[in-house]
Formats: sequence, C-alpha cells, structure tokens
Amino acid sequence: MGPHPAVAAIRLAVRRVLHDLLTEHRTTTAALPHALSHEPPPPPLVLVACSGGADSMALASALAFESPKLGIRAGGVTVDHGLQPGSDVRAAEVVLRLRELGLDPVDSVAVTVGRAGGPEAAARDARYAALDTAAECHGAAAVLLGHTRDDQAETVLLGLARGSGIRSLSGMAAVSGAGGRYRRPFLELDRQTARKACMVQSLPVWDDPHNADPAYTRSRLRHEGLPALEKALGKGVVEALARTAHLSRDDADALDSWAAQAEATVRDAAGQLECAKLYALPPAVRRRVLRRAAIAAGAPAGSLFARHLEEVDRLITGWRGQGAINLPGKVVARRQGGRLVIRQG
Repeated sequence: MGPHPAVAAIRLAVRRVLHDLLTEHRTTTAALPHALSHEPPPPPLVLVACSGGADSMALASALAFESPKLGIRAGGVTVDHGLQPGSDVRAAEVVLRLRELGLDPVDSVAVTVGRAGGPEAAARDARYAALDTAAECHGAAAVLLGHTRDDQAETVLLGLARGSGIRSLSGMAAVSGAGGRYRRPFLELDRQTARKACMVQSLPVWDDPHNADPAYTRSRLRHEGLPALEKALGKGVVEALARTAHLSRDDADALDSWAAQAEATVRDAAGQLECAKLYALPPAVRRRVLRRAAIAAGAPAGSLFARHLEEVDRLITGWRGQGAINLPGKVVARRQGGRLVIRQG
C-alpha cells in the first residue's frame, strides 16, 4: 500500500522541484573546469527553511525522503526572530527535528527584527537576509519555502487592498530570489494537505501564536477576511485567487519585458529620458520604465509605490510646470527641457 494521499502529494511536489534543480545543476556544472577531467559534478545542496509549523515540517519531511533518491544533499535552516519568549528553545527543537529526519547541515540563525515597514515586513526582511546568508555560507543551490496555495490567496488579497497594481496581484513566484534561489513547491497545494501529511506521519508541529494574533494584518485576513469571502461567494475563493496570481504574473512578466526593451528607445544620445517618447508609450509600459529608472537611481524597490510613480507620470502626461517629485531613497524626479531627470537629490 502506498503512502497517504496527502503525503504522496507533498512528495510529488518536492520531487518535481528537485528534478528541476538537478537538471539546472548538471547544465551549470558541465561548463566548469572539473567537467574536462570527466569527474562527476559534486551533488547540489538544497536547504529547507523550517519554522516548525505544519507547512515547513511537511516540506522538510518530503525533502528528506526524496533527496537521497536523486543524489541530492539536503539540509535545513530555522530562523529565530526573537519576538516571543522561549523562541530560542523553539529553534533548538526545530533543529533537533530536522536532524532526526536525516537533514545535514542544519542551522539555527538568530536575527534582530527592525521596525521598517511594520512588524510583518521587518520580520520578513530579517528572515530572508538570514536565509540568504545561510545559503551562501553552505553554497546551497536552493532554499525551499513552504508557502501554500492559501498563503498565495492571502498575498493576492493584501496586494489588492494596497492598490499596488498587477505585479502585486501576481503574488509569490514559484521561483524567486537571486539566481532562482528560492523555490516554493507547495503553491498548488492547500494548507490542510500539509497539516494532514504531518498528522499521518506523526510529525510534531508548532503553531506560531502570531498566526492567530489579530494585531497582524495577515492573521486577520486568514481568520476573518477569507472565511467571510467564502461565506459570501462560496467555496473556491482560495483557488480562484491563486489562479488570478498565476495569470497576473504572466501578464506582469510580459509588460516588464516590454518595458525593458522600450527603455532604450526613449533615451537620447546622452542617456536622458525624453518626455515626448515616454508620452507615446502605453501607460502600463511607461510607468514600468519610470520605476526601472527610479530604482536605478537609488530608490529602494520595496518602498516605491504606485502613488510615487503616478506623481512622476504626471510630469509626462500632465505637465503644468510643477516642481520636482521626491521619491524614497532621496531620489528626485524633475522635468527639464523636455527631459525627465531622475537622480539622487
């Protein structure tokens, strides 16, 4: 008799990602010097980011099961945010559980969470910085994240509430980060599947109290917002939102590609943006060109919002002699002699 359907589902999702990583690894290593000596390339290392919750424990279990079959080394990392009493004890317990699964190396990384962007954003920034450091330290080919279809639906709704445009509605990518470091195998699986997989495998699970704390926006959305939507619209809201994310990502990727190509055509010989040529672009493409220019000038991408770009766009489409526009990162945008100048103030 085969494994429980929930266990089979999570293992299949992880197996697909590992196959992709192994193919990429072989392609990359084939061009390295050791390939000339006909030595087999060293096996890649894949880390799982594990909080001890059901999603990441299910992911860690599936990675531990599938990686030996493909000759892939598997390790783990847990991040101690230090936001709750006893968080260091929880992190130590997660390390022990990961090692019991056979993962190696396993790290526990303590971080200091700042305040920039609010508590949720600050914790996320600190967590990803720690994961980046762990991956670079161990030379990991990838870090697996346990985000599920439910997390994707919540991310889409949060983007919709912010009015941040189609890129925000596209949610989380299956592959992201520098060089495709982060992989999310569970974006097509629901949260209940991961929890069921842990239960049938008798995997201990830690439920983060922050996930039920109404002080956090995502928690309110999870426990109040989504249930209210399902009550009003019927079941299938989560699946529909996840599908919206997939379709929006395709559209956003296409527009980003168009903007990257268009940017070269709207600059003069000195590299300055020409307002007349910018005006001729479709608004969605033009605003992406402006965003790229602002980021290149030093504006932090995470702090550059739609309202900033709308103000800069009015220098092109609603020019009435208005003054300079201040952007995050001390970047200033102004119109001068038919040119749009975006640079550090």
